Amino acid sequence: MSVNVDVIIYKPTKSAMQSGLATNKFWILKFISYSKTNLDPLMGWSGSDDTSKQIVLKFNSKEEAIDYADLHSLKYRILNNNTKTIKPKSYADNFSFKRKGLWSH
Repeated sequence: MSVNVDVIIYKPTKSAMQSGLATNKFWILKFISYSKTNLDPLMGWSGSDDTSKQIVLKFNSKEEAIDYADLHSLKYRILNNNTKTIKPKSYADNFSFKRKGLWSH
């Protein structure tokens, strides 16, 4: 893709440090910065003249984020997320006689 994109729209995945799905409610619109970052030689911090990459907007639906991008004439790209299916398990299945695989003890 050689088309310059101003923003990306995506639904964030849950953090590995969380077991809940509370962060998956919102769609995120994030600006992309094509400006060069410069490194501060004394502190080692990276900096840039473009502060738009610090802007992150949350929307309740993908359509709201797309409408916002269209209203402000922003070129966007939508990143589709892979949904994870959770198979219900029982603790008793760890000790089943029909269990496949090696025992860890």
